[in-house]
Amino acid sequence: MNPHDTIAIDELEKPYFVWFEDNWTHDDILHSHEKGQLVYVESGFQYITVDGKIYLLPQNHAAWIPPGSVHKTNTHSEKIKLMIMFADVDPDISFHQEIHVFSVPPVLKEMIKYAERWSKIMSKDPDEMLFLKALFNELPRFVEHSLKLHIRLPEDKRLSEPIGYLHNHYQEDIRIEDLSEISLLSLRTLERIFKKETGMTLSKYQQILRIIKSLELLSSGDLTISETAYQVGYKSVQAFTRSFRSVMQSRPTDFIKTTQ
Repeated sequence: MNPHDTIAIDELEKPYFVWFEDNWTHDDILHSHEKGQLVYVESGFQYITVDGKIYLLPQNHAAWIPPGSVHKTNTHSEKIKLMIMFADVDPDISFHQEIHVFSVPPVLKEMIKYAERWSKIMSKDPDEMLFLKALFNELPRFVEHSLKLHIRLPEDKRLSEPIGYLHNHYQEDIRIEDLSEISLLSLRTLERIFKKETGMTLSKYQQILRIIKSLELLSSGDLTISETAYQVGYKSVQAFTRSFRSVMQSRPTDFIKTTQ
């Protein structure tokens, strides 16, 4: 269930609202609300589009979505346990106005799970208010080493074909010359608008694409690390592990789906 289907978040007469679901489904519609939103993925993986950028939340990661940001959620996971909290926040604090994607430390994880007792409760509860005020007050400190794994959606229509090609052939060794032919743009023009629109070079963009796909495969639990490495285009497990660590600051083994 999606909370936006049944509850007008901004009409709630309480500063915080907790919504947890074992099997979350999505309406995939862009929307916004005045409350900020904390999204935590306990299991599975989640894509979030916020203000024209696609972010990936692997399991045990969370995202802070600022108030007023146009966003939508969607996932390819068969089953996803998602925990969402909405909060009124101080607009003068810069932290609240930026999106943050981060690995959830054990203390915050326990606080989020504890808050499940207030899931979907519409009435005000003094204990809930006190507890969640403490959680959101400490949130900036939990996010000091924020991981921003995202791909920006290009607005320049000239990139539509080359970006589409990249997403369909990310596991191949693609050169800028290949994309130049596809887009009918000169190398210099393509390099310039690619960097301007995506914020990264072709090689970095392809690396992020591969790591995102590998996270999907690892969290599904169907492939080994070795099989995943070759599936996303790496020639060796060592090369995959190096690339993965440089992007995620952690090892592929940390994201392998574990059975409960």
